[in-house]
Amino acid sequence: MEMINILLVWAGVVIGLYMFIYYAFFAGAWCKSSTRLPGKTVIITGANTGIGKYTALKLAKRGARVILACCNKQRGEAAVEDIKRDSGSSAVVFMQLDLASLQSVRSFAEKFLKTEPRLDLLINNAGVVDAGRTVDGFGLMFGVNHLGHFLLTCLLLERLKEGDPSRVINVSSIAHCSGQIDFDCINTHKDLGLGDSFYRIMKTYGHSKLCNVLFTHELAKRLQGTNVTCYSLHPGIVKTEMGRNFNPWIKAAFEPIGRLFFLDAEAGAQTTLHCALKKGIEPLSGRYFSCCAVEEVDAKARDDAMAKKLWEVSERLTGLA
Repeated sequence: MEMINILLVWAGVVIGLYMFIYYAFFAGAWCKSSTRLPGKTVIITGANTGIGKYTALKLAKRGARVILACCNKQRGEAAVEDIKRDSGSSAVVFMQLDLASLQSVRSFAEKFLKTEPRLDLLINNAGVVDAGRTVDGFGLMFGVNHLGHFLLTCLLLERLKEGDPSRVINVSSIAHCSGQIDFDCINTHKDLGLGDSFYRIMKTYGHSKLCNVLFTHELAKRLQGTNVTCYSLHPGIVKTEMGRNFNPWIKAAFEPIGRLFFLDAEAGAQTTLHCALKKGIEPLSGRYFSCCAVEEVDAKARDDAMAKKLWEVSERLTGLA
């Protein structure tokens, strides 16, 4: 009997510790907005899976025309059918976009501007966590997570300005806190960092997420006086397919942790939905959100000179300058 009591006490301690860790560090808030979007058009990159797909589903349910901008045609079209079925909306469209190719980004923008008369929400959601190079020779995470979205946003800005009002949402990560921008590395190696070990990949991922926050910071300055606002965000620690190319041993090590602590796509999409739907956040343009609330960032993530330089370098690398 005494042993059973001891085991019960320890079980209570373990459960209590789990609950504390989960709710203190992993659990997120939920979007409470009831805003509907009839007549609005939304682009969501990487919307064939995970956070992007759930975001697309919820916005389609609210009456928006939703364009899934994805690289893989087969998976993108399958996602369109899933979302149409689950939302009851027929206004869900696939358009091919490979963020690892600047030409693909330009082709997507050209096609969109020719075929779609309006754009109200641009959600730059897609991301990768992997080594490698883009079609244009940039580091994969630098090219996909930052440069591709930078170019896409710039090419669509004039259409966004025609909206009333419009928003740009950049899905970043708390990993930006560990990021740094090394312009010498960018100029010399066309990348944010070097090395393909798990540690180096995660460091470079953090650098790319810092780019998202700085891009949003500078974009807000350039959009002052227009009807377009922009926001960056941390979706939470989410169990998605981003790490699908990790070493099998690393994936096996993270699997039990992910099952216990990581958010699912529905929970991970809540801050994106908050930034897309919440009324009255226009004065917070350029700010960073987490758990459906604005959050302060470190000085490096709101450094005016760094953000301006990153913008100018990105313009040059994407051929806009």
